[in-house]
Amino acid sequence: MSIENEGTNEGASVPPAPSVPPTPMDAPAAPAQQERPAPEGAGPTTSMPPVPPTAPGTAQGHGTPEHPGYGDHPGYGGHGVQGQTPAGPPPEALSGTPASTSSAPDPSWPPPPASGTPSYDGGGAGHGAGGWGSYQQPAPKNGSGKRGRLAAAVLVAALVAGGLGGGLGYTLAKNNDGNGSTTVSSSTSGGNVKRDPGTVAAVAAKALPSTVTIEAQGNSGEGGTGTGFVFDTQGHIVTNNHVVAEAVEGGKVAATFPDGKKYDAEVVGHAQGYDVAVIKLKNAPSNLKPLTLGNSDEVAVGDSTIAIGAPFGLSNTVTTGIISAKNRPVASSDGAGSQASYMSALQTDASINPGNSGGPLLDAQGNVIGINSAIQSTSNGGFGTGQAGSIGLGFAIPINQAKYVAQELIKTGKPVYAKIGASVSLEDGANGAKITDQGAGGSEAVDPGGPAARAGLRPGDVITKLDDRVIDSGPTLIGEIWTHKPGDKVTLTYERGGKQQTTELTLGSRIGDS
Repeated sequence: MSIENEGTNEGASVPPAPSVPPTPMDAPAAPAQQERPAPEGAGPTTSMPPVPPTAPGTAQGHGTPEHPGYGDHPGYGGHGVQGQTPAGPPPEALSGTPASTSSAPDPSWPPPPASGTPSYDGGGAGHGAGGWGSYQQPAPKNGSGKRGRLAAAVLVAALVAGGLGGGLGYTLAKNNDGNGSTTVSSSTSGGNVKRDPGTVAAVAAKALPSTVTIEAQGNSGEGGTGTGFVFDTQGHIVTNNHVVAEAVEGGKVAATFPDGKKYDAEVVGHAQGYDVAVIKLKNAPSNLKPLTLGNSDEVAVGDSTIAIGAPFGLSNTVTTGIISAKNRPVASSDGAGSQASYMSALQTDASINPGNSGGPLLDAQGNVIGINSAIQSTSNGGFGTGQAGSIGLGFAIPINQAKYVAQELIKTGKPVYAKIGASVSLEDGANGAKITDQGAGGSEAVDPGGPAARAGLRPGDVITKLDDRVIDSGPTLIGEIWTHKPGDKVTLTYERGGKQQTTELTLGSRIGDS
């Protein structure tokens, strides 16, 4: 297993609207006058033609909902992959009418009118192509009896009643819709629902407008995507150092808000050891709303958390979880050979992925309690690449520490680190932080006149506690020291020659990452 900084990463086509239904045509003139049926006993009569099972032609469809296309596919390992937009639905899907029903009516129906048989005109004002036409009863010949007129009257009455019945039925159904239904409709739409304070939706709605997606690019063109949040009304944005590291030496940085507004920015200062950086928007808007900073010391295991970021380039993503642990010693790096960053982290199971780096970790009231910075990962990130994804172990820099670092970067552009003035081993398995026999580059392991020397510490001593924090390794000691400020007084517990001792120490300071 390894701890890694979250990596960085880098539309939808709309189908055409359904076609307009064809405009009904006027009914053609009535057919030629036909012979009326002969009276009883006067000879055989011709029967009415059978009614076909379905009317010829097709009804005009109402179309289908729009099918969203597929836009950018987020890449893995630092660069997005432009997605393919699939072909739109076939024309028949857009019109709502199956293609197989668009053929013309069977020309064999209706049959040619026989003597004494009324004719149906197929070219009347129907709603579909070749729909049912209008019907006209032919006038009877002179001397026609009451029976013929009665038959015609009955037929016309039936057609009129059918029309009235259809319209009346529709009207009644429309007016009584829902009276006998078992479904329940909401009286308010989603946009009108009030989200109570403390709900995830309420917290997200308030915090998202003050969270930005950061694009950083170095002179070589390499870079990626991370996250940041508004720190003050002057346009300062707090993020991770590893998000903007590529752009420190003459690169480009831009920040995009959820409303789509994009601003160029510049790196004000960065702290590689803390993994904190500050950028400032150029031509910053006057309506910036900084996120409220909480107190990370008061966070308890089990507290709800909300993370906002751009995992794998998916900007403005909100995930939730809890505080899984506090004061988790974490030494992280980007895997590219850079020096490690050390933190006494807040651990959360909120889903954090590459691209979440620098984004805020919020409590249930929407206060920032940490900066999402690193994830625990397996040796293979999956998806055919070596980049890791969330397995429920994310780590955030406590905001109390990040706030102090950010303020120093804004003031001077350089980080200030607390120190004890002694070199310790970074190897695990020492059951503490062992002061080495020799410092970096052959220097002394304990700085002459430094805080450790004044406290009586020597090479070979193994520091096991800092105040009430158990120290199990050198990286753990560094992370704990950096949660303090220069000038703070701490109590160190250490072992020398198999005996446990304690000493008080006033932390010194170191300016810059060198």
